[in-house]
Amino acid sequence: MKELQHLNKYFLKYKKQLLFGIVITIVARIFLLFTPRYVREIFIVVEKYLKGELTEAAIKSDLIEIIIYIIGAAIIGGILTFYMRQYIINVSRYIEFDLKNEVYEQYQKLSLNFYKKNRTGDLMNRISEDVGKVRMYAGPAIMYSINTITLFVIAIIYMFKEAPLLTLYTIIPLPVLSVAIYKLSKEIHKRSTIVQECLSTLSTYTQESFSGISVIKAYGIEKQTATSFEELANLSREKQISLAKVEAWFFPMMILLIGASNLLVIYIGGMQYINGEIESLGTIAEFIIYVNILTWPVATVGWVTSIVQQAEASQKRINEFLKIQPEITNKVTTETPVSGDINFNNVSFTYDDTNIQALNGVSFTIKEGETLAILGKTGSGKSTILDLIGRLYDVDSGEITINKTPLDQFNLNNLRDSIGYVPQDAFLFSDTIKNNIKFGKESATDEEVIEAAKNAHVHKNIIKFNKGYDTILGERGITLSGGQKQRVSIARAIIKAPKILLFDDCLSAVDTETEEKILKNLFKISKGKTSVIVSHRVSSAKNAHKIIVLDNGKIIQEGTHEQLINVDGYYKNLYLKQLNTTGITNDLKAD
Repeated sequence: MKELQHLNKYFLKYKKQLLFGIVITIVARIFLLFTPRYVREIFIVVEKYLKGELTEAAIKSDLIEIIIYIIGAAIIGGILTFYMRQYIINVSRYIEFDLKNEVYEQYQKLSLNFYKKNRTGDLMNRISEDVGKVRMYAGPAIMYSINTITLFVIAIIYMFKEAPLLTLYTIIPLPVLSVAIYKLSKEIHKRSTIVQECLSTLSTYTQESFSGISVIKAYGIEKQTATSFEELANLSREKQISLAKVEAWFFPMMILLIGASNLLVIYIGGMQYINGEIESLGTIAEFIIYVNILTWPVATVGWVTSIVQQAEASQKRINEFLKIQPEITNKVTTETPVSGDINFNNVSFTYDDTNIQALNGVSFTIKEGETLAILGKTGSGKSTILDLIGRLYDVDSGEITINKTPLDQFNLNNLRDSIGYVPQDAFLFSDTIKNNIKFGKESATDEEVIEAAKNAHVHKNIIKFNKGYDTILGERGITLSGGQKQRVSIARAIIKAPKILLFDDCLSAVDTETEEKILKNLFKISKGKTSVIVSHRVSSAKNAHKIIVLDNGKIIQEGTHEQLINVDGYYKNLYLKQLNTTGITNDLKAD
């Protein structure tokens, strides 16, 4: 139960509704327990009539009165049971809502390293399946536990008053039940954890298969993928069946023990009636009804125990992520305007997940309003620089400053609001093209959306679709070509008019002619803004105010286009190579 203590704050939040629900539950059970006592009264009245102590008119009057009481108690108990469920079950839904939000907010805070180490399917399973298991504990488990405790306490008190010895014989099976539940619960807890882990693995594989369906079809490996899925599904099924086999012991055991109690009531009660220790057969009938009323609550003991064990296993998995401290934290709560020169001072950075050093002692300065181009081989550290500027990671050593202020001294929200970022892998949401562009600025007008699309040279492509800007994109923007996705991403970045623009090889999927048109627009838009362009093409970098070339995390060349093409080295070789293959002739002129 230690893991489930995390929910205590939610129980306190909704304590009024819970307490009211508990009170209603207790009162409803009390009304339910009126029935056995009135049944005993019926037997007593009939016995008096048979002995000649009551007239026919009197017995009819007494029986009608007792029946009215039974019906009245049942109606009131039914109404209270309805409200009991409304309060307690509704609270469990509120807790489910709050817990999902808490998990989602934690996911938003965690750094990129976390997502590199954990798979999407597992993250989804914890916020859906695991939270669902916890909800069962916060609602049905609590409700049925209160039901059971109330019925047991009140029923045992009533029974003990009527026939103490018979009551003791009736509850003999209960200790056996408690021991069995304890042993089964431990096994359920262990198997529930395994089941949830299998579900996470299955969810992850399914998610990856759907996301990569184009690759699966292109390589013709549908059968292999289906076989792998079947193996995982079979493993999950086996673990589910293994859990079900243990849980299946509960109900037969409950019925057996309840049946044993009924037999004891009939036999012991009958002997006591014969010996004159019990005055009326109504007492035996009353006890049989009590035992049968307790049948479902006793049966739910096993069910509730199973729910609690599964909930604890699930909450443990949830807590594992909730306890992770975000690596990137917002150290400043006040508003901090972002402007000025960006300076890298002897910056080094190593990725935790791979232990690869991406940057080693990198130093450079980007003047406010200027454009920096970064070139280099794959894996040289180009994208890492952009990630560090957006503070998606913190440096291992050295310092990054904007206007001489360390990057971590800026309000993180202000910093990222000031950045327009176009990633190397253009990610688009399964929404309209318009909303994907407005993702950069939710309040943008249709005119601003169209203007951004024109500057990204994608407007003409969009209007050719049947629904134009209202076209719904497939998952990850699969409706569009690679170049179109990149250009929509550019439109999304520039529509917010940020102070810093970061372009991570975002023109790799477009032809050189389209690239020239987009770059011409970008240089016009980026006037007065600080821009960083990562590219493998000289054509994307040549008009930048400053160019740096990276190799193995170090700067090996630095200067303007004119300076670098006149010096032997990586940049000049790349320029000459691309000049021959693409026919670069004239430098682009920024308007």
